[in-house]
Amino acid sequence: MAAAPHPLLLTSSLHTTPFHPRPSLFLLPRNTRPSSKLIQSHLHKNQTNPNPNPNPRSSLAKPLATALLFSSLAHPAFAADEIAPPIPPPAPAAQSETAATPSSPFGQALLNAPKPQASSDLPEGAQWRYSEFLNAVKKGKVERVRFSKDGGVLQLTAVDGRRATVIVPNDPDLIDILAMNGVDITVSEGEAGNGLLGFIGNLLFPFLAFAGLFLLFRRAQGGPGGGPGGLGGPMDFGRSKSKFQEVPETGVTFADVAGADQAKLELQEVVDFLKNPDKYTALGAKIPKGCLLVGPPGTGKTLLARAVAGEAGVPFFSCAASEFVELFVGVGASRVRDLFEKAKSKAPCIVFIDEIDAVGRQRGAGLGGGNDEREQTINQLLTEMDGFSGNSGVIVLAATNRPDVLDAALLRPGRFDRQVTVDRPDVAGRVKILQVHSRGKALAKDVDFEKIARRTPGFTGADLQNLMNEAAILAARRDLKEISKDEISDALERIIAGPEKKNAVVSEEKKKLVAYHEAGHALVGALMPEYDPVAKISIIPRGQAGGLTFFAPSEERLESGLYSKSYLENQMAVALGGRVAEEVIFGDENVTTGASNDFMQVSRVARQMVERFGFSKKIGQVAIGGPGGNPFLGQQMSSQKDYSMATADVVDAEVRELVELAYSRAKKIITTHIDILHKLAQLLIEKESVDGEEFMSLFIDGQAELYVG
Repeated sequence: MAAAPHPLLLTSSLHTTPFHPRPSLFLLPRNTRPSSKLIQSHLHKNQTNPNPNPNPRSSLAKPLATALLFSSLAHPAFAADEIAPPIPPPAPAAQSETAATPSSPFGQALLNAPKPQASSDLPEGAQWRYSEFLNAVKKGKVERVRFSKDGGVLQLTAVDGRRATVIVPNDPDLIDILAMNGVDITVSEGEAGNGLLGFIGNLLFPFLAFAGLFLLFRRAQGGPGGGPGGLGGPMDFGRSKSKFQEVPETGVTFADVAGADQAKLELQEVVDFLKNPDKYTALGAKIPKGCLLVGPPGTGKTLLARAVAGEAGVPFFSCAASEFVELFVGVGASRVRDLFEKAKSKAPCIVFIDEIDAVGRQRGAGLGGGNDEREQTINQLLTEMDGFSGNSGVIVLAATNRPDVLDAALLRPGRFDRQVTVDRPDVAGRVKILQVHSRGKALAKDVDFEKIARRTPGFTGADLQNLMNEAAILAARRDLKEISKDEISDALERIIAGPEKKNAVVSEEKKKLVAYHEAGHALVGALMPEYDPVAKISIIPRGQAGGLTFFAPSEERLESGLYSKSYLENQMAVALGGRVAEEVIFGDENVTTGASNDFMQVSRVARQMVERFGFSKKIGQVAIGGPGGNPFLGQQMSSQKDYSMATADVVDAEVRELVELAYSRAKKIITTHIDILHKLAQLLIEKESVDGEEFMSLFIDGQAELYVG
């Protein structure tokens, strides 16, 4: 396995979310805050009508009592009125109002208030004009309004309980007028309005929806009459959306593509076939019908296709596979037919389909069955590439980073005759890619592409382009005229581990803990035989990590993918070096959760050594508990258990033995070279970052020796 940094995650087991209690707002409804006019109107009604209507809509007895209660609470001056004699019942209609004057000052004030106008001044009918509605609002005769969902109609409720509708014009001041006059405002979530307007809307909506769908399907099928997009005429719904260039001018040639020499060689043969067909046909060779570019994301598959277009000089069609898939079944197949009809008319030509796995997945696979639209599209694609009618003069280039999900019929010779693997570049390829992406950038003299390439194993062309761009951004941020090696190094660390947390509050105790933890990783890694050298140690928080130790993995080991048993055992010991350093320096009671990721890595490596790599003498050369299948391929989510409980106990014991062996090796190294550990930790506390050369000088001064187990 590739040697990876071992970040220290200083996490807290207690995460508290600040609680902000909302203040309790005791708001009274509008009908429980009657004005003096409303109260006097109620008394006047009781005087003229001894037997009021018990209907709660027309009675204000309960709101009146509530208003008196809150008035006595809000105004201490009325507290003495609580023991005053009650208001006498209203006198008969023939009796004068002066005879009914109560002895309470509050009751006297109510009767002395000006009398409201009669409710007959409100407009009649179930629909008001907008001007009548505004006058009623300003006079306080409207209690609440309810807007329709589109805001074109409102329904009002007057103070006397009547309801009416109003057609609302585009008046931006309406809401302010309603709010200033204390009108309760709500918005309907259902129908847009009531009455005739709502009835007409409900009647027209299904008809309009049906007519729209009818026209859409008719246009999709290319019905007769009219021009494209016209009424009843054909629309470009089933036509291909591919981009066509009669003379491709992509601005990219094979000279602009670096780090993919083998892929360039195979594609250059296709370009040469198009330019000099007689050279190949004289020997009986036929032009390849398709080339599939396969590789990880960012390796330059699309860039190679653009280079082929720029070099070939023949008509070039480019499209994405996702453009074929639509909501309606059959549209994708129609677009494939249209694309190849155009291509055949321009033959010889090249058709490039990017991300072909969008339509080229295995048919009928997966837990939920197949997809009719996608399956019809791939069936049409298979027929066009190599079907009954044949395909002459059209070369199909396709790119994907998921070749494992493609249908077998698509990959067979005759359709895609060549599968060109565009892999991650090696050291030499990365140097060439860095030179390409450094064009137009002001670089300092201390920039060494060879060193940068060796510090970036596994980087793709897109990663290296991003690295140089981030370095240029950092140089501009620091007001520099050139990009130096420091900016490139900082950009590399930013890409790998995340940005620095410069404003993070770190106590001296935590800083010391992180320094010893990372020093433990570096010390064990440097003294393990045949392990990757230490490139840099940092205790600056980045992303989720409190500190990082960077190792420079072997290029040969990464490219071959072959790891020895001793290397994996060393890797586990290095991962446990941080926890061992914490225990030795701070004691068993003061260790932290910072080594949680290290434990996960150690457990995973140890279990793979036992179950998959055959590094256990008790289990032997038997692979047990293989990886689970891919659910997208219709396989099982997890592997079937193929060993007994007794074998599981043996596996657990072997895994524990490997972990304990790695722990004892790390502890022996740290206790033996405790002086170097203290010096390195102190240097980290002072400088926060130590590079590989400065780190190795500590071992030369301390005369440290490699571990011999």
